[in-house]
Amino acid sequence: AVVRRPVLDATPVLLLRAAHPRQAVVTAVLLTVAAALADRPTRDLGLVLLTVLVGQTLLGWHNDVVDRRRDVQHQRTGKPVADGRLEPGEVWFAIACGVLLVVPLSLSNGLVAGGVYLASLLIAGLGNLVLRTSVLSPVPWAVSFALYPAFLSYGGWGNHDGGSAPQPAMVVLAALLGIGVHFLTALWGLVADHEDGWRYLPLRLGMKLGAARLLALTTTYLALVTAGILVAGTLVGLEA
Repeated sequence: AVVRRPVLDATPVLLLRAAHPRQAVVTAVLLTVAAALADRPTRDLGLVLLTVLVGQTLLGWHNDVVDRRRDVQHQRTGKPVADGRLEPGEVWFAIACGVLLVVPLSLSNGLVAGGVYLASLLIAGLGNLVLRTSVLSPVPWAVSFALYPAFLSYGGWGNHDGGSAPQPAMVVLAALLGIGVHFLTALWGLVADHEDGWRYLPLRLGMKLGAARLLALTTTYLALVTAGILVAGTLVGLEA
């Protein structure tokens, strides 16, 4: 039996920990900053922030439920689902409630923008289930990130008339950013994934280059892609 502490192990706190909160907050803030740089009004910024925060929370919960058996096997700490403090059924119920929330939030950004964002969530969720162990592991990350510029360019509070398509350069750069984020998040689990027989792309490169060198290359890559996004945003903007 797991001894639960009254406050730290309360269900809302455990759900927060299982949501990968740092990644959720960073993604939400970065997309909100991108929306601000695109001169979106203040109420749009709040809507983007809340929409992405809820969506990323759903992905974090889904990842922890899917990986619970592996987390137990590798004795990973800080995983409330794996260590038994949070039942999978509780997380699935939270996911269901989150879906009921993220759908209207997404569509409040506009029908096209909302559909694009929901598609990015679906692709990212599928990435938790398929391709993640193979050399094609970057594909779901690239595709889901590539949809973010369209979410922003078509978006607007109640923007049911559409909006504008994103610049192709921004779409490509966003996809490249997604690949870099995939490598960065994968680095911390290379040993466990190798033990499980996974052969995804970051692991293959990590075995050839070493984890430290791969981290340095990934950091440099992300810095260059981010710089490219800033330059493209200045030269051509977000919308085509």
